[in-house]
Amino acid sequence: MTGEPNLLGDYVRARRELVTPDQAGIPVFGVRRVPGLRREEVAMLAGISADYYLRLEQGRDRNPSVQVLESLARVLRLDDDATAYLLNLGAATPRRRRRRPRKETVPAGIAQLVATLPLPALVEGRYFDVLAANALATALSPRLTPGANRLRGIFLDPAEQDLYPDWENAALGMVAGFRESVGTGTDDPRVIELVGELSLGSPRFSRLWARHDVALCEGGPKRIDHPQVGALRLNRERLGIDGTTGQTLVIYHPDPGTDSADKLALLAAATQPTATQPTATQPAAPGPAATHPESR
Repeated sequence: MTGEPNLLGDYVRARRELVTPDQAGIPVFGVRRVPGLRREEVAMLAGISADYYLRLEQGRDRNPSVQVLESLARVLRLDDDATAYLLNLGAATPRRRRRRPRKETVPAGIAQLVATLPLPALVEGRYFDVLAANALATALSPRLTPGANRLRGIFLDPAEQDLYPDWENAALGMVAGFRESVGTGTDDPRVIELVGELSLGSPRFSRLWARHDVALCEGGPKRIDHPQVGALRLNRERLGIDGTTGQTLVIYHPDPGTDSADKLALLAAATQPTATQPTATQPAAPGPAATHPESR
């Protein structure tokens, strides 16, 4: 036993508790006192001894073979992302002392791109911090602004939760994506700080974090109930940024010709300065106020 976190043992135990005997093809007789599968049942189905499996859960063996891990992944019904995470937890690599990570900096070209895109766009960091965002992203949600954290918003801010008609699934996916993003770095000071804050402030986050779900945050259609323009259906794209550690460019766009496209255009118009507003290089022009916003 060591003083290091027992990441592998914690993970297989959490996933074991989520697999029912029925899913594993095990008949049930009488009352079961444990959620999910018993340790000896997992060991039997994986083709390993019960004593060896116990050592894995307790952290007395932290580097099982790939064959053992793949067998456990099959029994625990893990998908490809979760299996890759399990294999990484069991990799025989020396652990380095964790240091507080450096501040994440958005490449200048990406920051310029985000500012000029005519669509809601932002840069999301490894810890789901908003590192950059344009005005239309902030109009979509006031929490999409530099310095905010996506997890804090969706779990601690009721106004942010109200934006998502399918909040439960959105929250589940975000926690699974966060665990995938930080990987084995759950002892990272920033992760410890964030997980601790969210666990105290949100019982729902605490329960989801204990499940040890792992999944890539991928693009796809998203529904948003916007307080000004109403229901929106937007496609979300997530693009990795070269030369960074885990930064992602996130862009929302509607299908052309849809009601959501019209509503997003209205929202975009509301974010643009009017012709009567003075700028740093051009004073306000005399005469009657303009009634239409400028187009870009």
